[in-house]
Amino acid sequence: MRLVTAAQMRALEQAAVAAGATWEGLMEQAGWGVAQEALRLLGDPARQQVIVLVGPGNNGGDGLVAARHLHDAGAVVELYIWRRSPDTAATDTNWQRCRQRGIREWLAADDPDQAALRSLLGTARLAIDALLGTGASRPVEGSLAAIITVLNDRAGSLRVLAVDLPSGVDADTGAVGSVAVRADLTVATGMIKRGLLCYPGRNYTGRLALVEIGLPAEIEEVPMSELLTRDYARRLLPPRPADAHKGSFGKVLVIAGSLNYPGAAALACGGAARVGAGLVTLGAGRTVLAAAANRQPEITLLPLPEGDWGAIGPAAIDELGKHLEGYAAVLIGPGLGQAESTVAFVQRLFGLDKAKARARVGFLATQPGAEAPVDPVLTELPPLVLDADALNILAGIADWHERLPRGRLVLTPHPGEMRRLLRAEELPGDAPAAAAAAAANWGQVVVLKGATTVIAAPDRRTLIHDGGNPALATAGTGDVLAGAIVGLLAQGLAPFDAAALGVYLHGAAGARVRDDLGDAGALASDVLPELPRAIKALRG
Repeated sequence: MRLVTAAQMRALEQAAVAAGATWEGLMEQAGWGVAQEALRLLGDPARQQVIVLVGPGNNGGDGLVAARHLHDAGAVVELYIWRRSPDTAATDTNWQRCRQRGIREWLAADDPDQAALRSLLGTARLAIDALLGTGASRPVEGSLAAIITVLNDRAGSLRVLAVDLPSGVDADTGAVGSVAVRADLTVATGMIKRGLLCYPGRNYTGRLALVEIGLPAEIEEVPMSELLTRDYARRLLPPRPADAHKGSFGKVLVIAGSLNYPGAAALACGGAARVGAGLVTLGAGRTVLAAAANRQPEITLLPLPEGDWGAIGPAAIDELGKHLEGYAAVLIGPGLGQAESTVAFVQRLFGLDKAKARARVGFLATQPGAEAPVDPVLTELPPLVLDADALNILAGIADWHERLPRGRLVLTPHPGEMRRLLRAEELPGDAPAAAAAAAANWGQVVVLKGATTVIAAPDRRTLIHDGGNPALATAGTGDVLAGAIVGLLAQGLAPFDAAALGVYLHGAAGARVRDDLGDAGALASDVLPELPRAIKALRG
């Protein structure tokens, strides 16, 4: 399930034509596939009314092909033509084929108040949106906005199928301007467009289907986003041999929690344990440890020196150095707070409180001749997940990303944290592109959390998880996710794979909670027992 931008789709279509395909042939395959999906919606098409809203360009051509096939299958098809000039009908092969079959047509230009459109929709069983295509750049306004509004007003009384993407939804970002078609089903032609999975566009897409149109084999060589699917996630599951012991599955250290947020530490530890880490230790001040230990007796404890009001202080570095050996992965940040002593702890841990060092070999080796990052106090840190307040603390240091070991971290920001890390007032509208650029610039794996989550690697690979779920829109679920990722890191997964599998399992567990409890009232702690069930289901 690879995902494309509008520009990538155009390039793939042009490559297909250069390899011997024709534009008419591509359109025929696309329209035929749309018609097959429409027939699945209709069941028996005999005498059922279908209205096809036809716009200019290839998207409208796909609609005309679909109209012809639906007519031939027995449906009563009518065309509503917007900005497809009748003067070109004589040379428009697909329009001519519809006319040869006597398919009735209406011109939007002759229906300024959309009265005819309302009448047609009033008796139709299915409406097909073929108004705008992937490459559309025009704003939705005027007569087009009026047509879409009339169509949306009929929602519920008929089914709406969008060809390639709902008109009004940006193919790359999912952005919606004044109005967009609300589809029950979107039939992507050739490849799924990335904007269909990004909000708010995802709210207009409905169910997704994909039809093949004969793209060239070179498609595999084009770098593009990929959908995080069940099959993809299943391949990442670490083995669980029968003769294993707790040391087989790695030790996790979670540095988290503060006086105000002890629950975040407990949730993160629970996430790591519930995805199968062999042992999980919470490193925190005694104030936090007392609260967390009462919640999860399986978690071992590492008391760390406190600063003010129970916050971890910089003296905790020395204690960490005595106990860090043997831990396979570390999580820093959930509920940590941003007390002055905690900021000093994070800065000192990574050496961000010192000037840059000369280039050297070892943990922070750089390219020959390049200026090296500073030495961290603990030079043998295992792979790290940085979440929540650890990210907020880093965001306060201008050149933080130039001074951390590249390729060793997974950063898990939500949009607000991402904005602070980028020092931007607003995030770019194209979330996958923003995450990919940040991962490449920072040299780290980035998990940009949201209703649609993006996992980006330094080499600009991106996975998109279509897991929007209001049951997960509650405090603490991000702490569970960070814990799940570090638990998978400890079991030997590479940072990108641990992030991908963690996101998938977190979404699958959240879906189980939603199915059991509904959209509202679920707690982050409800997700924890569903994580091993999600793993079991994925293996099965």
